[in-house]
Amino acid sequence: MPLEWITYQDAVRLYYLGQVVYSCGSLLYRVRGGYNAKSGLRSVIELNSIIATEGSVQAVMKGRNGYVPPLDNKALFRRDDFLCLYCGEHYSSSRLSRDHVTPISQRGQDVWNNVVTACKRCNNYKAGRTPEQAGMELLAIPFIPTHAEYIYLKGRRILADQMEFLRAHFPRTSPLRDRKVKVYTVEGPGRH
Repeated sequence: MPLEWITYQDAVRLYYLGQVVYSCGSLLYRVRGGYNAKSGLRSVIELNSIIATEGSVQAVMKGRNGYVPPLDNKALFRRDDFLCLYCGEHYSSSRLSRDHVTPISQRGQDVWNNVVTACKRCNNYKAGRTPEQAGMELLAIPFIPTHAEYIYLKGRRILADQMEFLRAHFPRTSPLRDRKVKVYTVEGPGRH
């Protein structure tokens, strides 16, 4: 199960500590260490784009039904594809805001299934009203991402093999499953 994005330095540490069970995906880096005094051989750790480590209680909890990932604007805007869910226009993140479908002033909560991405103009117009009270139509229903979807939403440069791995863990009904995303390929070991 996908857990999180880590740096290549963290991956080297996991390999060194013997916590990597297996790896898959493409070769990203070949990290060279020091020379062994006895053999004269230099240590080398090859890092792939996907590594599996020994399980933990934290991993089990993230895979269970009922797990809710933390809510933040970056992941929210990516969930809604940088689209204002009122006017339907795409915007840069600096022109977007978090809108509470049921406003906090009307006992709405700051949770995934009550927030959507809205441009600042639409959010200001809606103000402290529900979409119905403001005469605005909501273009999509907000949803709580699974942990695998959240990992995707938090990623920056997702390699093609990483995206394939993540999609395999998305629910069949996920709105993110068929989304066209910009994925990157590796142009040889150590370069991407």
